[in-house]
Amino acid sequence: MEIVVGISGASGVQYGIRLLEVLRQKGCVTHLIVTESAAKIMEIETDCSLGQVQKLAGLSYSPRDFAAPIASGSHLFDAMAVVPCSMGTLSAIACGSSDTLISRAADVCLKERRRLVIVPRETPLSLVQLRNMVTVAEAGATVLPAYPAFYSRPQSLDQLVDVLVGRVLDLLGVENDLYRRWKGEK
Repeated sequence: MEIVVGISGASGVQYGIRLLEVLRQKGCVTHLIVTESAAKIMEIETDCSLGQVQKLAGLSYSPRDFAAPIASGSHLFDAMAVVPCSMGTLSAIACGSSDTLISRAADVCLKERRRLVIVPRETPLSLVQLRNMVTVAEAGATVLPAYPAFYSRPQSLDQLVDVLVGRVLDLLGVENDLYRRWKGEK
């Protein structure tokens, strides 16, 4: 599979980094876009440098590289995930502004009817943010808020991250066993 990963400037860059790690292990071709604000948050929240994260991807692009192949609908890729998705990036995707490579690649997904998973990481949510989520969902994206789930009984933050990343992988169509799935009552 060929997957675009956008990491935008919201808390939770660990989700995007872990997604890249797993996609690499699965042999997927990955295209990475990291916004400037995401690179700053990466320094604050993790011990990973931007260069280390870029090495996890097959290809990496500047947030303003509109000559990148993923900016065109004629370049075939299977899916895209924006993990995490800042409210600014969500807004750009919702209104189709295509002012960054992330919002342009997301626009390509929507117009070409490809899988697009958006993982907003914000709380509380304003009415404007909720409406933007509805707009992208109506346009064909899947909105998967970065809220923790506890049915898998995670014992660490890494396991909590894996539950969310596993769900993203499920939505992208990538088989995984990162988390214990719900089996109902015992």
